[in-house]
Parts: sequence; structure tokens; C-alpha cells
Amino acid sequence: MCGRFTRYLTWAEIHALYRLTLDWEKGRNDAPRYNIAPTQDVPFVTAGENGAQRLREGRWWLVPHWAKELPKAAMFNARIETVDTSPAFRDAFKAKRCLIPADGFYEWTKNPDDGGKDPWHIQLPGNAPFSFAGLWAHNDRLGVTSCTIITEPASEPMTRLHDRQPVILDPAWYDAWLDPSTPTGELKPILAHDLDGELQFHRVSREVNATRGGKDHPGLIAPLNPL
Repeated sequence: MCGRFTRYLTWAEIHALYRLTLDWEKGRNDAPRYNIAPTQDVPFVTAGENGAQRLREGRWWLVPHWAKELPKAAMFNARIETVDTSPAFRDAFKAKRCLIPADGFYEWTKNPDDGGKDPWHIQLPGNAPFSFAGLWAHNDRLGVTSCTIITEPASEPMTRLHDRQPVILDPAWYDAWLDPSTPTGELKPILAHDLDGELQFHRVSREVNATRGGKDHPGLIAPLNPL
């Protein structure tokens, strides 16, 4: 799964992944984020016009277009196994796919000594920026734009931490993923083109476990004991 992530690189480093054309999209000055949690607003990228890509912003916790109230069930992740059949996600999977910019995420393991949750910060080599494969929706009734991150069964090396992982899509497949005309039957094979086998990770302070009280600063990603 993916329940927290980071986006602390400069926006210039991140938006270089995409074909954003508007000045406000390219000239953002986002503050670094070291502990982004579900229900918080995040930027995400969708297909734009004339081959460009478009930047949007919304709640990280999908609210389907048909929902009459904010969902109480966890909607910040969508499982690849059921993303095309689940009523909560299938419409977005067909027509509203997105990329969610990031440069790291967290996972937790149980400490054998005290039973506590030890967080790990996970990233690509060289702290390279990347994109989670995601879905988005707009709910007119509630006036909410939102998104979710797709997850899949973990592969090496993530199996050492958890049995699931977010899909970090290979940039060569961004266009095919975002394109509304891509046949639905080709979408899951596209998601197989991920960068998850390149992931690296290190243990960090349990301070990251809290999202309240301003727990969002560079010290959260500082390594304690590498695996």
C-alpha cells in the first residue's frame, strides 16, 4: 500500500517529467513536503490538449463522481487486482487516469523488540523524482476533485518491507497511461512497466508516524539504520 509520501524536490525538478505548457503549471513554488497524508491536497497530472499534459490539484482520497457524501472507506489506494471492476474505481480507470508526482514514500515494519511501527523511507536511486500511477475524479455534487494511487503486489526489494507497493510508472509509458483513447484491455499491461524493482530504502525516525503537530520537516527522511 502507500499511506504517506514525500515531494521535497523543487517543482522545476519534478515538472521536467511532464509536458506542462501553462505558466502557472511550470512556475509553481511549492513548499517541500516530507509527510503527505491521505485527505490532503496534492497536485496530479492528466492528459491535456494537443498532446500536452495538464496539472490539477485535489484531495488524496478518491471521491467517486456519483458519491453523495465523502467516503468513509479508505480510498487513497486502489488495488490493481480490482481497479477495473470495483464500483469505486472502475469509471475512473476507464476515463480519468493520472500521474501523481513524488520523490519518495513510506512503509512500516513491526519492531520485534517493542512491537512498535518502524517507518522506512523509500526512493529511487539518486533521489530521482517519479510518478505514481493514479486515478482521479470530480464530484459536482460535493464540489470535490480527488485522486488515488494504484497499488500492486510487492516485488523485490519491497517484499522485505511489505506485501504491496505503489505502482511507480516508467516515464516511457506516461502518454499511453494518460491517453483517454487507450483501450481498457491495454491498461493493466501498461502498469506492468514500473520502476519498483529499482527502489532503495532506509529506516527513519518514528516521528514520521504522526501527521499532526507539524510533523513535516527534512529530518523525517534522515536515515537511522540502513537495511
